[in-house]
Amino acid sequence: MLDVFMLSCIMSQHAIYYKNNDVIKLLEAHGAKPPMAPMHVQNAREVPEYEIDPRELDFTNSVEITKGTFCIASWRGIQVAVKKLGEEFFIDEEKVKAFRDELALLQKIRHPNVVQFLGAVTQSTPMMIVTEYLPKGDFGAYLKRRGALKLKTAIKFALDIARGMNYLHEHKPEAIIHRDLEPSNILRDDSGHLKVADFGLSKLIKVAKTIKEDKPSSCQQTSWRYAAPEVFRNEEYDTKVDVFSFALILQEMIEGCPPFPKRKEIEVAKAYVANERPPFEAPLKRYAHGLRQ
Repeated sequence: MLDVFMLSCIMSQHAIYYKNNDVIKLLEAHGAKPPMAPMHVQNAREVPEYEIDPRELDFTNSVEITKGTFCIASWRGIQVAVKKLGEEFFIDEEKVKAFRDELALLQKIRHPNVVQFLGAVTQSTPMMIVTEYLPKGDFGAYLKRRGALKLKTAIKFALDIARGMNYLHEHKPEAIIHRDLEPSNILRDDSGHLKVADFGLSKLIKVAKTIKEDKPSSCQQTSWRYAAPEVFRNEEYDTKVDVFSFALILQEMIEGCPPFPKRKEIEVAKAYVANERPPFEAPLKRYAHGLRQ
């Protein structure tokens, strides 16, 4: 019964989106109704200031950035990145909560080294988060193409990441833990600088406090290759988990390969739990004084 209901909602929404009036009338005649967005409010005065009219988003010639989640669209004459939460996910309370949490967090942050939040669609379906689009792509793809970076370049990039992360960690009244910091979640802008992105797993914490997840994270949620061992062990953690990830990214910039490149992700996580460190293969001179410690 639920599947039939969801199917009718999806068909109704698609008919409205593509302005197929004949299909709309047919569905309405048989009792179909457009799905209500979980964040929909009845009073127009309660509509958030960040709300974007979905009709302003042009998905003509849209390109997927991440299969089924992120895509490029045009909004008020500029290209933007759009993260969608389709109506098929509305029955998944965890996904809806994650969407709400990410949206609440994005509204709080504004920094040159953090991807810029532009607005959201919450009063209709699909719900969407709209951020600036950085056409040079993610840092992970860049590192894969370039391999080991010159020390000067690595330090420049490291400073970009450090500035963005320091802003998050020093955020008041609550620090922000990214918790999923890895090269693919860092984007390059037109000037070649880096911006921290993807706050789907981020957490707000009171200063001097820690977090413990309700349940362990899965490999689908995060990359174990850059995750601190306390995350893998489902222990309490704080901003230090981001410092751990940052150190691995810096090492990758200098070494020219990801940590433990020949091991599977789950094996890498177990290595971290056993206090193993990725080996240093690059010549010592490539590391500034004390950097390897």
